Amino acid sequence: MNEFQARLYVADRALDLGRGGVSRLSQLTGFSRTTITKAIAELEARGPLRPPRSGIRAAGAGRKRVEDINPRLRAQLTRIVEETTAGDPMNALRWTSKSARAIADEMSRHGYPLADKTVARCLDAMGYSLQANRKAHEGRQHPDRDAQFRSINQQVKAWARTGDPVISVDTKKKELIGAFKNAGRTWRRRGQPETVNMHDFPHLGHGKGIPYGAYDIARDRAVVTVGVTHDTAEFAVASIDRWWKLDGRTAYPAARRLLICADAGGSNGHRSRAWKLHLQRLADRLQIPISVCHYPPGTSKWNKIEHRLFSFISLNWRGKPLRTFETMVNMIGATRTRSGLKVKALLDTHPYEKGMKVSAVQFNELHIRGRQFHPDWNYTLVPRSDVHQ
Repeated sequence: MNEFQARLYVADRALDLGRGGVSRLSQLTGFSRTTITKAIAELEARGPLRPPRSGIRAAGAGRKRVEDINPRLRAQLTRIVEETTAGDPMNALRWTSKSARAIADEMSRHGYPLADKTVARCLDAMGYSLQANRKAHEGRQHPDRDAQFRSINQQVKAWARTGDPVISVDTKKKELIGAFKNAGRTWRRRGQPETVNMHDFPHLGHGKGIPYGAYDIARDRAVVTVGVTHDTAEFAVASIDRWWKLDGRTAYPAARRLLICADAGGSNGHRSRAWKLHLQRLADRLQIPISVCHYPPGTSKWNKIEHRLFSFISLNWRGKPLRTFETMVNMIGATRTRSGLKVKALLDTHPYEKGMKVSAVQFNELHIRGRQFHPDWNYTLVPRSDVHQ
């Protein structure tokens, strides 16, 4: 088709598409919206369609592009973009947004007046594109990282062979309770979205919900306790105790030991004296040894509770404001998967205080048996009544 025929054809297709057709065809063909709109007006006007009186331009005719007229333009554009990318401290765009408009202004200051659309077109032709940051650098890895993963795997298999429970524990992200926006969308009638607060200021809500989960790896079951005060070691162990009372002792009536897989930091961190103190008290009450294996620092994403439980909880309540603690608990308890995941959830209103100190005397009274490999990551708390047996 010649220029006249192509313009009319594109306009006709835009009319067939209806709403949004002009924008869609403009993106596909490169015709400007103004050109397509004028062609639509020609189609809708009464009378026969006639080519322009000035004739139809041949292929390749018309005004040459500015980058073809001035070959030094691309070199200057490359210099500006590359210097900005490399972080040249003397570059004018070092501390500004590297948008097409900002680059066009910089080019104009160097004697190359350009429009932002021309800059975008040139950058595209030169192989540049808009790209987001990509997480790729994990930082320094602990030299025993892989060995610890193998150790965890061996311990989990050993507990599974004897039929003893293995749970993965962690704290999910704290959530504001109130009329706050929750990421995601839900099906509702058109024009009737659920309204929430304009701002996520904590004082507009009812506090924060702190979900701590205990996930049974073998049975695909979990108990999640929602705290209302602080994520402390005492709260973490209390949540594990609730898992045992609600699910563990029924599922494992003959359990001789318990294995806990936990992150290296947070309320269940391997350096927390309070975590070990409360675990010792739990072992004393249950009268079974409690073993703990911590994931190496910086590897919490490999903790099974993250992708087997917490990810599905987030999917279940997406787009739903957590207006009350009851809403949060019910949404967690209603989480199900096709693989058979079932969750029990409850609210813990007990006030847990931060900053608990464990004296050296208290810590020395704990009956901790560390494994030969990394005893700080792998250890067992033996009930104090059984230590001499």
